[in-house]
Amino acid sequence: MADSSKKMQIVFASAECAPFVKTGGLGDVAGSLPAALVRAGAEVIVMVPKYATIKDEYKAQMEHFSDFYVSLGWRNEYCGLEKLEHDGVTYMFIDNERYFARDYPYGFFDDGERFAFFSKAITESLQHLPAGFECDILHCNDWQTALAPVFLREFYQGLPLYDRVKTVFSIHNVAFQGQFSDTVMEDILGVAHIPAAASQLRCDACSINYMLGALRYADAITTVSPTYANEIQTPEFGEGLDGVLRERSYALQGILNGIDVAGFDPATDKRIAANYTVEDRSGKAVCKAKLQEELGLEVRDDRPLMVMVTRLTRQKGMDLVMYALDRILAGSVQVAVLGTGDRDYEDGLRYFQDKYPGTMAARIEFDPALSQRMYAAADMFLMPSKFEPCGLSQIIAMRYGTLPIVRETGGLKDTVIPYNEFTGEGTGFSFTNFNGDEMGDAVFRAARLFWDNRDAWNQLVTQAMSQDFSWTRSADKYLDLYFFMHPEIERPAAVVDEPVVVAEKAEAEPEPQAEVVAKPEPKAEEKPVEAKSEVKVETAPEAAPEAEAKPAAKPAAKKTTTRKTTAKKATTTKAAATKTTAAKATTAKATTTRKRTTAAAKKAAEAEAAPEAKAEVAEAKPAAKAPAKTAAKKTTTTAKKATAAKKTTATKSTAAKATAAKTAPKAAAKPAVKVEEAAAEAKPTAKTTTRKRATTTAKKSTTKATTPKAEAKIEAKPEVKPKPAPKAAEVKTAPKATAKAEPKVEPAKKAPVSPVAATEEKAPTKKTSVRKATATRKRR
Repeated sequence: MADSSKKMQIVFASAECAPFVKTGGLGDVAGSLPAALVRAGAEVIVMVPKYATIKDEYKAQMEHFSDFYVSLGWRNEYCGLEKLEHDGVTYMFIDNERYFARDYPYGFFDDGERFAFFSKAITESLQHLPAGFECDILHCNDWQTALAPVFLREFYQGLPLYDRVKTVFSIHNVAFQGQFSDTVMEDILGVAHIPAAASQLRCDACSINYMLGALRYADAITTVSPTYANEIQTPEFGEGLDGVLRERSYALQGILNGIDVAGFDPATDKRIAANYTVEDRSGKAVCKAKLQEELGLEVRDDRPLMVMVTRLTRQKGMDLVMYALDRILAGSVQVAVLGTGDRDYEDGLRYFQDKYPGTMAARIEFDPALSQRMYAAADMFLMPSKFEPCGLSQIIAMRYGTLPIVRETGGLKDTVIPYNEFTGEGTGFSFTNFNGDEMGDAVFRAARLFWDNRDAWNQLVTQAMSQDFSWTRSADKYLDLYFFMHPEIERPAAVVDEPVVVAEKAEAEPEPQAEVVAKPEPKAEEKPVEAKSEVKVETAPEAAPEAEAKPAAKPAAKKTTTRKTTAKKATTTKAAATKTTAAKATTAKATTTRKRTTAAAKKAAEAEAAPEAKAEVAEAKPAAKAPAKTAAKKTTTTAKKATAAKKTTATKSTAAKATAAKTAPKAAAKPAVKVEEAAAEAKPTAKTTTRKRATTTAKKSTTKATTPKAEAKIEAKPEVKPKPAPKAAEVKTAPKATAKAEPKVEPAKKAPVSPVAATEEKAPTKKTSVRKATATRKRR
């Protein structure tokens, strides 16, 4: 039975937390997610070490709440709890000066001992919390808190207060795992005598891994993006932990990080030159001009400005940048880089700054204020990471209307929607492989859009700024996990509304357009959905493949095929095509006269079924966009022919039409085979002398048949006086038009590619030549 009176009570443990201490993305998460959870109705206590580097203004606000001793191996260490309320969240700072009164959070010889103490202090603190706060979820982050789930189960399980505690462990970067000598198991952790703990912590013969312990002991595992959750289960990204992550994949999920949308708001940010909004971005141009002037770049609004705010390391893709930067700068793209890191990259950036004055600016320093001005002023933000668990820079850039150029990995793939030039959807640009040329191509795709289509560029900026990356959405997903682990606690009725994603709007747009363009067809009443598909092929060839590619469009097509006539066309398989060919061959062999009599009927039915057959082909293979325009024009011409042919073949039998309808898909799919068979089987006993006599006439007839003017003349003859020769030419040229033939076809003058191709070239010539010769004899 759910308890409606109790709130979800969460202890959130992290080695850093903004605004008190921050070295990377972990500090941003710990500083923003708990506040979002509180706004969603949960009670949260954040536990952070009390570092000496915390500003005095925050230390002055702390009140001593409790103190106790923590056993760590053979030691008993003092632990104090200092309480601070900040922005509606309760913070408990773990106080131990021997471990935490240092100039920097990490990087010391005894980090293994320091953060083992921190993990043990977290679990011990659960019985020293404010009255009425009973921990339901212990949420630990990264290797510094990874031993807390291990200690909880090995030393505290079975105690009434701890029985209800469920543990969640979040991986922010699997590359940092906390590996130490196995001597700490007895000397510090005190678990050497527990075989289960000793075996599950050990990563090799002489080392233990803190993160490995959390992955095996935690009730649930999360990471900071869905794509990264999949990547770390592979050897390429798993850093040696992919095996255990695959074992526990049922407990692993990726929840995308957010940003502090109030702190990163171009409309109110006091750190930038001019404020602006998504509706009025005139201030962004002011910011760009001011930054160009500040960095010594040419003050020009017609040149795209691309920036990087990053650590200068290989993980951030600096190898690709060094490879492609010469090409990018020579292509009139301005570049500005801010950051520190490996010496080789720092020197390389200084070299390019000297080589391209006015186009390249390198600031080898850490300057948060300048980074904010760069986010607001730039047109593009480059982030070609080798791997990126989530990444916040690309999200901040989009918030300020700066389009990101990213590699499709981790959170970069989840947050940046690549620009689609056909639909207009997207929020940036991306490339797939860790390759410098691909990165350069992506940069110039963005630059060309900036230069050539400013309207599309501005629409892309609007879509990027309209994305919702607030912590509200992420907090809702974390609460889903928490309440799943505690079904006895009733969730508050208020549900956070999901934001409308721009990409979903773009996907829904093509369908209304198709309804507007739609024209009435003869079978519209019987098959309204299929009529819409036919119109897409005829009048909107470019939009049709994308609309057909949507998964939602496939069920509609299946419903349409429930009609009998449609079912015959939709279910035409290779087997049916074989039967059609056999039936056609039997008909041709029976009598030449019968074939000539039904030729017009076949042509009419082919033209009538061609649009539907093409619609089905487009549905199966939507990628064929370029030839669609030519096919649409040919289909319209074929439809006109069908109208004329219907007048002359009104008295033909229904059986002949049905046979022609079955062969229509075959004609559209493989016209060359059809012409070859029809020609070869119609006159199998043609004489060599006849062929030689009519060769010149056949070449002229073939050339004329492939031109639009000659085709129009031949089409006009059956209306006045039907003759066998024009019908033969009509049967020959119509399938080629349906099959998207080239405007100029003269293969007889070139060397044949294969024996089959040579046969296909000669067969129509023989057929046309014999019929021309027969017509000549009749005239004599």
